[in-house]
Amino acid sequence: MTHSGGFNRHCGKTVSAIVFLCMNQQYSSTLLEKAVDEFAKLPGVGRKSAMRLVLHLLRLDVPAVDSFASAITTLRHDVKYCRVCHNISDTDVCQICASPSRDASVICVVENIRDVMAIESTTQFHGLYHVLGGVISPMDGIGPSQLEIESLVERVEQGGVDEVILALSSTMEGDTTNFYIYRKLSKFSDLIVTTLARGMSINDELQYTDEITLGRSIVNRVPFTGKN
Repeated sequence: MTHSGGFNRHCGKTVSAIVFLCMNQQYSSTLLEKAVDEFAKLPGVGRKSAMRLVLHLLRLDVPAVDSFASAITTLRHDVKYCRVCHNISDTDVCQICASPSRDASVICVVENIRDVMAIESTTQFHGLYHVLGGVISPMDGIGPSQLEIESLVERVEQGGVDEVILALSSTMEGDTTNFYIYRKLSKFSDLIVTTLARGMSINDELQYTDEITLGRSIVNRVPFTGKN
């Protein structure tokens, strides 16, 4: 017990020394500096936050850190994208597209997988999804060809789709993408194209909209006319 207590006190002093050095933009270890550099590359993570994360990992048991690293490595190497809707999946076809309980006649078009999660959390939608992978944004060099728009048209062409819901964020880029898709689908005379009811504020993104508001926007969706 005495040895363990001495070890913990030693670790505490070591971590305190590391924090002091890092506050002065100095690193006692190149390994530490490299780890901080990598964490700081993550969106929304500054160097101070990166340092806190790295120090937290240093306090964990080695098996716990190995498990963390393994999960990240496995995710990057083994993750798949559903060949139907382009959602992230462990298999070639995601669980949503493969589920016989989902309504395959309705497709909800979203920007990214976070929007799928947001809509699923409302439990108000029981159809399928189509993940575009972004929105049209000339300023960012993103055009229609960089998005999964043609594959959406192909899904409608295959038949069995009665309605396409345009569930993109109410931003200028989202509205532009909505209109582009609406024009692409206009050749299907029997297809109903709808959009979310405007319960959300302009410039709102789906992932930041509360579940009740988003759920109501889906249930009370309205026909898309190109002038919404």
